[in-house]
Amino acid sequence: MAEIHTPYSSLKKTLSLLNGFVTVSGIILIGLGLNVKYGEATLTRVLGLSSAYLFHFGYLCLVIGCITVLLGLAGWYGATKESRSTLFFCFLLMIIILILEITAAAVVLALFRMVREVALEHTFMTLRKNYRGYNEPDDYSEQWNLVMEKLKCCGVNNYTDFSGSSFEMTTGHTYPRGCCISIGAAACDGHTVSKDVIHQKGCFHKLLKITQTQSFTLSGFSLGTAVIQVRPDLSEGPPHPPRHPCTEG
Repeated sequence: MAEIHTPYSSLKKTLSLLNGFVTVSGIILIGLGLNVKYGEATLTRVLGLSSAYLFHFGYLCLVIGCITVLLGLAGWYGATKESRSTLFFCFLLMIIILILEITAAAVVLALFRMVREVALEHTFMTLRKNYRGYNEPDDYSEQWNLVMEKLKCCGVNNYTDFSGSSFEMTTGHTYPRGCCISIGAAACDGHTVSKDVIHQKGCFHKLLKITQTQSFTLSGFSLGTAVIQVRPDLSEGPPHPPRHPCTEG
């Protein structure tokens, strides 16, 4: 006998498909969270508290992503097995996640506007005070050395940031080795400031761009996931399909 197609059977298939999308979106959220924790965003740690919100949001994406994957699978199971209790539970939890995602995205976008004003002066003063040198083992110096090498930049604004800093007073050098285009070059002596020797641009704008990109990516995808989660539910239970004439006695 051919399969009976009813509005309810079509709704079941649609729900199963949408729950598949929800599961995939959860996996992507997990990937974004891991990227913030281990990817290019780690370079923004030198911005201090000004970029802390980005990492907190990354951790939140990891948690929400894991929960979303589980909910997507549970929703798919509930839609397939017509389990009212499972669907009702998933529906309520999805509402909570939906609120969290929209709120977190709005907060991140709002906080980013304050990063530039707060971070620039703080980062500049902290660099002058705490940076020690290229081979120094402290975490702060290692983070800055990594930033300058990876982003091909020097200082917060430029190499003049090191003038009068703790680094210059301790070493007598105008800039650290991390500013050099070729770290092993003889001209990389801490005094020659030619554009052929050191990077002339500062790191702040590049760090800010990374923060902006990560913030907008996380926020945009969180909102996108929220849109996917706004879907029909079967929390009131499945309607009973009409009896097929062929089955009537």
